[in-house]
Amino acid sequence: MTRLLVFGTFLALVALVLHLRYVRATRLPRPYSLVVDVVLVVMWALALIGIGSGELFDPAWARIPAFVGLSWLAVVLYLVLGTLLVGLATFAIRIAAAARGRDSVATRRRVTRVGSAVVAAASVAAVGYGLVEAAHPRITDTTIALDRLPDEFAGLRIALVSDVHAGPSRGRDFVQKIVDDVNAQAPDVVVLDGDLIDGTVELVGSDLEPLRQLSAPLGVFGVSGNHEFYADDGGKWLDLWSSLGVTVLRNERATVSRGGQDIDIVGINDATAPAPYEPDLAAALEGRDPERFSLLLAHQPLQAEEASEMGVDMQVSGHTHAGQIWPLRYLVPLQQPSVEGLDRIGNTTLYTTRGAGAWGPPVRVAAPPEIAMLRLVSS
Repeated sequence: MTRLLVFGTFLALVALVLHLRYVRATRLPRPYSLVVDVVLVVMWALALIGIGSGELFDPAWARIPAFVGLSWLAVVLYLVLGTLLVGLATFAIRIAAAARGRDSVATRRRVTRVGSAVVAAASVAAVGYGLVEAAHPRITDTTIALDRLPDEFAGLRIALVSDVHAGPSRGRDFVQKIVDDVNAQAPDVVVLDGDLIDGTVELVGSDLEPLRQLSAPLGVFGVSGNHEFYADDGGKWLDLWSSLGVTVLRNERATVSRGGQDIDIVGINDATAPAPYEPDLAAALEGRDPERFSLLLAHQPLQAEEASEMGVDMQVSGHTHAGQIWPLRYLVPLQQPSVEGLDRIGNTTLYTTRGAGAWGPPVRVAAPPEIAMLRLVSS
């Protein structure tokens, strides 16, 4: 509830700024000004429902208003960015006019009106595109050459799914579509790399029921992300995954065999998991044959730095969403060593998926969702 109050206050201040910019500064006449103000208030309320959906509010009734309200947050992002650009333009006009000793009030007012209209239209158009993009995770195919991969595992196909974020705005039907798409690829291994949900087991747990249908000859493995611990005890979520047939690796490893050869699939908890669920790669690797190829499941790319130090051959991660909504991708490198795709962190090969879903706004702009199909080959 505290988080909802904080967000509500912040969003109210943002709505006030938008009112000042798009109603007062443009001198929007009635009844249009009234319509804009009503939209701001209604969307503020729907956004609060979206933020609380899955944790405080039951998605059974909240999902549709949450979908609208969370989508509005993406519109707000672009409106704010656009407002800054229009403000910079009018400021430049004011400085230039002052240098020439001219009055720029009329020009600045005209630029504000036209610029605000363009920004509003572009924001709605961008988010409309992003809603369509986010609804259709695409299958991507990547071949990865690895030095120590046994020949018997050459051609191994891994389906990597991360960041579904089921609950607030997308539910069981979305999870079912992902499961159907994965099974259609007939992978050898399925990896669920965390952040499958947003919400509590009580309110969102049933949305993951389709995971029971996942099938792969060498197994379905999963590790926690950071969101499993936000609204509930993450251990309860991992227990639920186990009941759905997922082999959950909680700072553990499993050995899989093919053609008489073995590799280790290692899994650790998220980097930010609270006690008693802190990640412990040393415990997961303890007692293993260091000559055996290892594949690490870790939600955040930054966990590859420790993996490299401890001799892990390959890591698969999610978490970044590749920024999810442009231009946020340019902020990702402030926290993570990789934004998306194939990378090298020290001695460890890293693949970071953009994720299959979306957090917060069910919107993807210039960061399309993916179900990553990885084909491992010997180099």
